[in-house]
Amino acid sequence: MGETLPLLQTSFNRSLRVEARPERLTAEAGAVLLRESLERSGIVRWMVDRLRDPRREAGLTYLLPDLLRTAILLPAMGWRDHDDADALRHDPALRLATSHRASTAPLDENRHLASQSTMSRLTAALAVDDNRSVLRESILEMAARRLRASRRGRRARRLTIDVDSLPVEVHGHQPGSEWNGHYNGRIYHPLIASVAETGDMLDGRLRPGNAHTAAGGLDFILNLVDRAERALCRVAMVRMDAGFPAEPLLAGLEARGIDFVARLRTNKVLDRMAAPHLKRPRGRPPKTPRVWLHEKTYQAASWSRERRVVLVVVERQDDLFLDHFWLVTSLPAARMDAHALLAHYRQRGTAEGHMGEVMDVLSPALSSSQRPKEHYRGRPPRTRSPSVDAFACNEVRLLVALLAYEVMHTARTVLQTVTRTGWSLRRLRERVLRVAARLTISGRRVTMIIDQASADIWHRLWPKLVRLHWAGP
Repeated sequence: MGETLPLLQTSFNRSLRVEARPERLTAEAGAVLLRESLERSGIVRWMVDRLRDPRREAGLTYLLPDLLRTAILLPAMGWRDHDDADALRHDPALRLATSHRASTAPLDENRHLASQSTMSRLTAALAVDDNRSVLRESILEMAARRLRASRRGRRARRLTIDVDSLPVEVHGHQPGSEWNGHYNGRIYHPLIASVAETGDMLDGRLRPGNAHTAAGGLDFILNLVDRAERALCRVAMVRMDAGFPAEPLLAGLEARGIDFVARLRTNKVLDRMAAPHLKRPRGRPPKTPRVWLHEKTYQAASWSRERRVVLVVVERQDDLFLDHFWLVTSLPAARMDAHALLAHYRQRGTAEGHMGEVMDVLSPALSSSQRPKEHYRGRPPRTRSPSVDAFACNEVRLLVALLAYEVMHTARTVLQTVTRTGWSLRRLRERVLRVAARLTISGRRVTMIIDQASADIWHRLWPKLVRLHWAGP
């Protein structure tokens, strides 16, 4: 295997020495588990059948499926930058997990992960409009396949789509990033859609940092609901925060018969309507804070008609005054009364938690910017390459992060089933995915050796994962 290279001798324990040996060691054993999930879901094959690869087939070093697996698995394992592929190019677990080759072929000395420049070219290829649409659709397709697999091929009857805008901070002057005073930083301001009931991400759309919360929301939601009702559930409704209820969006949803519930921003008219209900009842308040609900109708100056609103008055411990907020909905009280409506809206907190995991655990690095191509395979390019749309490339990075979330979420949901405890994505990565291993080769067989503690979790997770009833559309 080669000579042993001594690195250092510790001072606190003279018997401890650190050496480097050319063995097949990895800290990314969990990539193999995620590859199994990807392979059984069939999502990579689904994408390859629809994506347009602009490369000449004769000069290909990496096939498109291998590049897609690399792009998805690296952020799932915690490597968010393209140049991480260079640092990990010889990692045996990642080479096995991303390659289409079988047996020991991925571990040949002349085979390694795609380089940073290759991954950047993949991002540019995915940034064209048609390919970006396929990538966007693949997120919901993965969620639909996961949900049907867990339900023995059946779609859900009714789901609620949570739509929100999230700040993604950038460092530099990436195209479209702007200073946003509300978030006090230079950001992108993407729209993200998820499902609180299942924890799945469904779609994302990158927007400039100074975009209004509801900008582009109607087209985004209508397209998403159509796709969700074809693949994910029979009926979809929409849940939003206070930044979205503008007349074009609400009227557009009502015209399509799409139910919604959203929080309203307060104003002087709503404050006057709420005032008679903000007086504490007589007597000592109980230990458990109380909530009062009041049905109203309200028409804002910009609205075309009156709509049902619900005033929620909340008593908080140690607060002298009552707190309150408003909900607006297209649902009549006969279908969902005020108490059920409030309980339904409060599930939005679960969706916000899942979106927070995307930003915290996946932490998409939207760092693409306009740079002219200076070399290709170590040589100056023969022709001047067309300019790359850096804004579109950053949207690709965001969509890939959402797809990586879905792959991790598949493993997370199975693990929660077998352990009957909650798992965050961070805990999943630290306990199950970032596992050290040693690989040995005997003949044409590869053996991955992991520690016993991790093996116990894998032993419980793997059978359940492979027994999911994966199916196509």
